[in-house]
Amino acid sequence: MGQPVRDYLLTLCVTAAVTYLLTGPVRKFAIAVGAMPAIRARDVHREPTPRLGGIAMFGGLCAGLIVADHLHNLKSVFELSNEPRALLSGAALIWLIGVLDDKFELDALIKLGAQMIAAAVMVIQGLTILWLPIPGVGTVALTQWQGTLLTVALVVVTINAVNFVDGLDGLAAGMVCIASAAFFLYAYRLWFGNMIEAAAPATLFTAILMGMCLGFLPHNMHPARIFMGDSGSMLIGLVLAAAAISVTGQVDPDTMRIFEGSERGATHAMLPVFIPLLLPLTIIAIPAADLILAIVRRTWNGQSPFAADRGHLHHRLLEIGHSHSRAVLIMYFWSALIAFGAVGYSVHSASMWIVFVIVAASAVGLILLLMPRFTPRTPHWANRFVPPRYRHRAKEQASSPSYDEKPATVGSGAQQGPADAQMGEESPERAPVAVGVSGVNGATAIGARSRFPERRSIDSSR
Repeated sequence: MGQPVRDYLLTLCVTAAVTYLLTGPVRKFAIAVGAMPAIRARDVHREPTPRLGGIAMFGGLCAGLIVADHLHNLKSVFELSNEPRALLSGAALIWLIGVLDDKFELDALIKLGAQMIAAAVMVIQGLTILWLPIPGVGTVALTQWQGTLLTVALVVVTINAVNFVDGLDGLAAGMVCIASAAFFLYAYRLWFGNMIEAAAPATLFTAILMGMCLGFLPHNMHPARIFMGDSGSMLIGLVLAAAAISVTGQVDPDTMRIFEGSERGATHAMLPVFIPLLLPLTIIAIPAADLILAIVRRTWNGQSPFAADRGHLHHRLLEIGHSHSRAVLIMYFWSALIAFGAVGYSVHSASMWIVFVIVAASAVGLILLLMPRFTPRTPHWANRFVPPRYRHRAKEQASSPSYDEKPATVGSGAQQGPADAQMGEESPERAPVAVGVSGVNGATAIGARSRFPERRSIDSSR
């Protein structure tokens, strides 16, 4: 069992390395072609930031599939199943549409149609839901049309859930990475624990997805140097949906009877397999809840469900006082709690200690939500080893001439350091975008908008 783990680890590392190395050149390419839209009213960053990060992520996906195809323990996935080719076909289509949207801002209905076509392409090549394990009923076989509609619906919901949550630096990539890590543990247990070969493609997909996210995160963490854009968010959403469809719709419940002894026991054992089918509502429940709330909110206000606004969950975390980094970590926490809690329950559904752990962790999360003004500070001796926003402010003011020269720039922001003051002084004089300029960052956490007059000038030009 150790050898397959090493193969998955190698595939993950290659995917992460290729994604990481490609992101730098892709950033320069995005700046050169002008894939840096002006700051909108709903954005939380202060400078135009290049998109098209999905190009690097798609390169990592291709590299991971190529490496896995040449590994002894993983090449059987390509020999016995057409699902990797189906995934690559659908991913290439959705990625291309995402690249065009990052550059030209396509209409929302066009993107929705492309998502449905990408899902249909995967269905044609065999990546579809064939049956459902229903508690108390057993296994229900689906007709071709029922399976197709359910597959398309799951793909579209998952893609848009990930796309909706992509509003802060590192948020979407981190949450999907957490979800794919939890899902990998379950799929790997199905394959090598119960020797169910049909779970092998989902295990590979989640390993590659983790590599894509981990390779992109160093460039996307706050302050982000590049955004994944729709080319990245729709891509990772599709891969996540493909893994859920593979392990749910392709694993035959009859194979579970060998280990459970009866059809009722097999149905109970298949409940964890049914969980990934509801992936947007369990593993990534946070973005799914955000998606549903956004649709209800916009419809209630008489707007289109596709109209953008600043009412997402991550926007509300910033409004109640959380910093950018803390808001992202809180979203990570809830995603990990739901994802690994679901996987833990699927393994030991009769253990009450799992419920107690989830309740205790939820209480800790609620306490963190109620402490938005708490700002951790490091000891004086560690100031030189940590980012400026975690240093003692008095020491920074005494050592930095920028605070003495421009006290109004610093204001009372607890998160602002010398780098922020320097950006505030230079921003009115420099061009918003220039090739090779290292100061083009993104999604800086901000408090009251009145602190930044340059933001108002950008918004007023719309």
